[in-house]
Amino acid sequence: MEKVVFGFFVLLAATLNFGFFLGDIGDPILHNPYELYGAVVVNLIAVVLKFGDRTQIGAVHLATSLVAAIQLIAAAAVHVWATQASVDGLDRAAMSGVVSLSGGALLANLVSIVLLVTETVSHRRR
Repeated sequence: MEKVVFGFFVLLAATLNFGFFLGDIGDPILHNPYELYGAVVVNLIAVVLKFGDRTQIGAVHLATSLVAAIQLIAAAAVHVWATQASVDGLDRAAMSGVVSLSGGALLANLVSIVLLVTETVSHRRR
């Protein structure tokens, strides 16, 4: 059951992140901030679920989850700064930064999914 829950959160994190990432990089209308914050929360849950796994693949899963979480937290911080503190507001430049950071997290999420699938396939062969 532990693998199912972890797999669920890894896939949910990737799909939420993908949904936010998709669209014109500088157009704030196409990138829902709630989807970004949802991706942050789900990625943090995935990180917590990987603590305590003492296998090599578990360490790599933890690393990819940490990378994704850090990137998404940075994206959320840029978004908050642009909407709450910046005189320019959420302009194309700020939105491009948010979406770019989200793209880095998406790459880490995809690596985690590849690891998950590889682990599952290799486990079946044993």
